[in-house]
Amino acid sequence: QMQLVESGGGSVQAGGSLTLSCAASGRTFSNYAMGWFRQAPGKAREFVAAISWDGGRILYADFVKGRFTISRDNAEKMMYLQMNTLGPFDTADYYCYAASSFTGVVSGTPEYWGLGTQVTVSS
Repeated sequence: QMQLVESGGGSVQAGGSLTLSCAASGRTFSNYAMGWFRQAPGKAREFVAAISWDGGRILYADFVKGRFTISRDNAEKMMYLQMNTLGPFDTADYYCYAASSFTGVVSGTPEYWGLGTQVTVSS
């Protein structure tokens, strides 16, 4: 089993920044590709970003448009999402995913996921 705990969410004004963190415990973190999904109220969950086990492969959703940066620290068993130039459309619950393959994260079929952290962006 792997446990994933997100943190760093909160309320910010449009144009602001937040950094989300995902702390992993249990399984060997470096064996897993990781990623972020989000779900806005009344909408389906959507892919945000993914990072391979060694950080060598990264993929972002089109709506990120250079505003977000995903990273990981295998020694600390942590993953991060630096979010800049936030807008109200970024308001959502953000979830940390872990999968044994990069495709598994991107396709939204993880083996493990967290409970989410809420991000609210006001205009």
